[in-house]
Amino acid sequence: MRALGRGSLRRRITIWLLVYAAALTLAVVAQGTVVIEYVERIVWRSLLTVELDHFVERHRLEPGYRVAGTPGLRVYASTDARDAAAMPEVLRGLDEGLHDDLRVGDTEVVALVRDYGGERYTLAMDIEQFSREESRFELLTLAAALAMLLLVSLSAALGVSYLLRPLSQLAGRIGALQPARGAAEITLERGAGSELTVIADAFNDFLRRNRQFVERETTFVNTASHELRTPIAVINGAAELGLQPGADPASMREQLERIRRSAREMDHLVTLLLALAKDPAKLARSNEPLALHVLLPQVVEDHRHLTVGKSLQLNLEPLPECEIHAPPGIVRAAIGNLLRNAIENSDQGVIDIALDRSGTVTIRDPGHGLSPEQISAIYLRMARGGGESGIGLDLIARLCDHFGWRLSLQSDAGRGTTAVLQLGAG
Repeated sequence: MRALGRGSLRRRITIWLLVYAAALTLAVVAQGTVVIEYVERIVWRSLLTVELDHFVERHRLEPGYRVAGTPGLRVYASTDARDAAAMPEVLRGLDEGLHDDLRVGDTEVVALVRDYGGERYTLAMDIEQFSREESRFELLTLAAALAMLLLVSLSAALGVSYLLRPLSQLAGRIGALQPARGAAEITLERGAGSELTVIADAFNDFLRRNRQFVERETTFVNTASHELRTPIAVINGAAELGLQPGADPASMREQLERIRRSAREMDHLVTLLLALAKDPAKLARSNEPLALHVLLPQVVEDHRHLTVGKSLQLNLEPLPECEIHAPPGIVRAAIGNLLRNAIENSDQGVIDIALDRSGTVTIRDPGHGLSPEQISAIYLRMARGGGESGIGLDLIARLCDHFGWRLSLQSDAGRGTTAVLQLGAG
């Protein structure tokens, strides 16, 4: 499992968190620097304005007044020859206003230039010590930002690892599944996150649909290999008899009839198997309007030849008009199999076939009948989708599951069986 590969989700989330943290840290530091610079200029302007106003007021009252008692503070008056000679070159020619980041020799100064009554004054203050303190503070801020970034990086790596651990465990459970050993399913601990529950439910639904697909394929292969042997054997036998030297036309026609009936049975069987091999939702889209009162007599006539050699009659009761939505071939095969089962399990008497307006087909045979235990066993085999009920009941039961039909059996031992197929329920 490549959980920690170059393209792993954990690595990508961690990298994006680090990029976000770095961008956020840079933005905070940049904003702090701008704010500090802005506040610094306001403070310098206010402080120097107060000092310069005080000096100008005193200088007017005392023309020879000089700033005293404030180290690093010097005022230059444009009308004073001594001041003009002593003014550093960097301060000459400055426009009116505040000027910082100036250097006089090895000293950083900030200067305020203002005009009072036509006379220009320049106030310069030594801020070298302040600049050194500011630089140390900036280094401390940078170190704190780097430490915070390192802490965020470590927290992101550990946090992402912790948050993705349930996902890794879920991936491990999926990897450890052994579908061949039975009905595999993903289980979660109590309190699992809603996201994991969604993933587990979706995967379990996929497993369920995959099992159904495999079951349909298995049913198709197993049933086809088993059930197609009989009609193929009949066709081969009839062909051999019909091709024997000296066979009379009547015998050849009889064998051809056997071949045709077997081919028709194979066609019905293949139709059923192909229907069961399809997805139920896709199969349901093949529905079309179907007149049952027209189709049912055709099905009865197709199976009347099975009564030859038996004291058995097929009685089709009066049919009301009835239309449903279903695939005609599937309906024909389902009803045909029920009717063939009734004929094969009856020796004499009358098989009644009835239809009501709701789309329910009822077939009553006078056959051997089934005991409650036998019916229960048939229903159990139908529920399991297998057993020895062959092409008859278990495949029809699967069709009912596909289309929402209902099949019920009522029987008494020695008194026949009644099969009720509700086609109008889908």
